[in-house]
Amino acid sequence: MRQFNERPSVERDDEMMIFGIRPVIEAIDSGKEVERIFIQRDLNNPLIRELKDLLKQQNIVYTAVPVEKLNRLTRKTHQGVVCYLSNVTYQKVEDIVPALFEREKFPLLLMLDRITDVRNFGAICRTAECFDVDAVIIPQRGGALVTGDAVKASAGALNRITLCREFNLKSTIDYLSESGFTIIGCTEKGNLPVYQGDFDCPVCIIMGSEEDGISPEYLKKCNSQLKIPILGKTASLNVSVAAGMILYEAIRQRLNK
Repeated sequence: MRQFNERPSVERDDEMMIFGIRPVIEAIDSGKEVERIFIQRDLNNPLIRELKDLLKQQNIVYTAVPVEKLNRLTRKTHQGVVCYLSNVTYQKVEDIVPALFEREKFPLLLMLDRITDVRNFGAICRTAECFDVDAVIIPQRGGALVTGDAVKASAGALNRITLCREFNLKSTIDYLSESGFTIIGCTEKGNLPVYQGDFDCPVCIIMGSEEDGISPEYLKKCNSQLKIPILGKTASLNVSVAAGMILYEAIRQRLNK
C-alpha cells in the first residue's frame, strides 16, 4: 500500500524446491504444503495433464512460464515443472474463526493484499506476532513467498503465528463480514485518522501493496477506511511500518478499555 511493506524454519530457499513431474505429484499426494508451482508453457503430455488435474482438485494455482524461466530456477532436469514447498503449515480462515469467538478477547486478524517483498512480509508478521494478532491472511497468488529470507525477517515469528492462505480474498472478506468482523482498510484514501477508528470489536485490518494500495474491490467492502496522518514531505510510509502503527493503535485501544 502506498501509505504504508510449531513450524520448522528453513535457512536455504533451495531446500524448498522440488522438480520433475512425478516428484511434484507425489509431494502433493502426500500432503506437502505447496508454496508455488511453475509449469512450462504449452507443455502437454499425460503426466502434465495428471498434475494439472490434481492441482485443480486441490485448488492449487500454478504459473505457466517459458522454459527459460525454469532453466534459471534450476540447472537440473525439471521436465517442465518446478515446485516450491512451504516453510509453514497453512490453515483456512473458516477453520479458525469459530474458535476465536470462544475466547475472552475480540479476534484481531490482518489481511495482506499483494505484499510481495519477502522482507516487508516477514517484518509485518513479526509485528503481528508481537501484538498478538490471531492470524495473518494472505492470497494464494500475488503475495510474497514464505522463504527462508521471510522467516529470517520475521525473527522467527512465522514459526509461531497462524498463517491462512486463501484462494479468493474477496470471498474471505465476505465470510468475515458475515461472521461479525468489522473490516478496516488502512489506506491513504481513508477519511478518518487511525486513532478515530474503533478496534474494540472483532476486526480484520487490510493492508495493501505499496505500489497500488488495497484493491478497489476490497476497499468497497471495508466498513471503514483509515489513514495514517503524514506531516512531512515524504508521501508515504513503508508498508511494514504502517502495519505496525495501525496494529499498535488497535492494541492501545483495547488495553485502555
